[in-house]
Order: sequence, then structure tokens, then C-alpha cells
Amino acid sequence: MQADVTAFFDEATFTVSYVVKDPQSDACAIVDSVLDFDYASGRTDTRSADAIVDHVRNHGLKVEWILETHVHADHLSAAPYLQERLGGKIGIGDQITVVQNTFGKVFNEGTEFQRDGSQFDKLFKEGDSFSVGALAAQVLHTPGHTPACLTYVIGDAAFVGDTMFMPDFGTARCDFPGGSAEALYDSIQKILALPDETRIFVGHDYKAPGRDSYAWESTVGEQKRMNIHVGQGKPREEFVRMRQERDATLAMPRLIIPSLQVNMRAGQMPPADEEGKTFLKVPVNGL
Repeated sequence: MQADVTAFFDEATFTVSYVVKDPQSDACAIVDSVLDFDYASGRTDTRSADAIVDHVRNHGLKVEWILETHVHADHLSAAPYLQERLGGKIGIGDQITVVQNTFGKVFNEGTEFQRDGSQFDKLFKEGDSFSVGALAAQVLHTPGHTPACLTYVIGDAAFVGDTMFMPDFGTARCDFPGGSAEALYDSIQKILALPDETRIFVGHDYKAPGRDSYAWESTVGEQKRMNIHVGQGKPREEFVRMRQERDATLAMPRLIIPSLQVNMRAGQMPPADEEGKTFLKVPVNGL
């Protein structure tokens, strides 16, 4: 069954969020939402999330799921904000516990920070299935960018997060703690084993050189033929060498410090102090 997909692009973080609707009902899911954050002032804003809220309400939709493909390092999740206004269960991969353990130490969170994924309503694992209305969905564990990365195949559409980008841009970095170029290659092969007509929806777009507009939809067949990093059956060893050399030249994402602290808590801010003030930590030389 073909899913109805509406994309919302946040140019500040180059992130694409999606509302995925069952064509036979008013049921929908939200994938990879954005909470706007100005790092210089420490202020949040909900304009990106409000665009999704308006879309859902204007079309009379019922949110069943608020899905995260992984713990994002480049934007904050608006999942709690959306859940409060629209309902739905917040889901992520069950390997979130690995990410929480890793970054709980990086940010010196102490024992009060739960590292069992309990901040989320549902922890998905490889092979799990669920539904969006009458639209069947399945879960692929696709680590490499992070240990907890998932691909959600909802109807004929696969939401791959940061695992793959548009064919002219390639694939995700693997140099964050817990990342692996070898694992990413294997995960991509799992995605490319889906039917060629499966639509691929990516989590980001950065406009590849020579392309004038943003794009976020391709197909498995197009990725197999044209992806500049893995297309045409590129060997695993060649991909791993390229990915490791390329990643060594990349700077950390601008919002990685606040994003990780918030997103490993399912989009919640760290607990407020006794005066009701909330603070984010900066681990000096920690990343």
C-alpha cells in the first residue's frame, strides 16, 4: 500500500521531518521532528513543530506514532511537544540504551539519568512490525551512523534517517562514538535489498554540488544505480576506506552538544534545578 507522505524541511539544520498517513483512514505517524534551538541565546522555538501541528489538525489526522530514526546529533527533537498536543507514542530503536550509556558518561549525568530507554514509549528491534491505521510497517535495525539507527518501512516508503542521503550526496558519517563504517555498509545493503520501487525518504539534504534545490525522495533502484558512495555494487572494503578517510576531515555538527543531551531523553530537557532553571552541559574536550 502506498503511504501518503508530507515532508517538512528545516533549512537551519537541513533536516526533513515527515507526516506519514494511511490512505484509507485519518491515522498518521510523524518521523524525526525538529525543535528549533538558537545556540547563541539558549532559546528554543516551536515554529517547525507548529507547522506539523497545523498540518495534522487542518487535515483532521490522528497521530498514532512519533518516531525517531536515531538520537540525532544535529537538531533537537520536538517529540514531547508534539505528543502533548497531538498524542501518539514516541518510539526509537532498543539500542538507545547503548547511546544513553555512552553519552551519559560523556555528559557526567550521574545515576539519576535512566539508561534503560524508559523515556520512550516503545523500543523497537529488528523485525518488529506495527501499523499506522491499516498501513503495515516494519522495522530494520540499520546501525553504523549510531548504534541505535532504525529504518522504518511504512507501506511502500522507507524512512532511513541519516543512514543514506540522496544518491548524489552519498551516505552518513560514522565517526561518532559507537559508529562503524563496516556496520553502515551492511545496513545499507539491507535497505538496498528492499524492492527497487520502494521509496526512500532521507533525514537530511545538503544540496550536492551542482544541484540547485533541496531533495529528499529517491527509490531503492535509484540508490543502487547512482549513490556515489555505495552504488553500482561498490565493494565493502572500498566503502569503508572512503568513509573513514572522509569522516576524519569533518567537524562536529553545530548543535551536537545540546542535541545529544535532549534527544537521549526522548526530547526532554535535563531536569531543572531547585530554582526551576534548566541547564545544558558542555564537556570540554569530551567529543
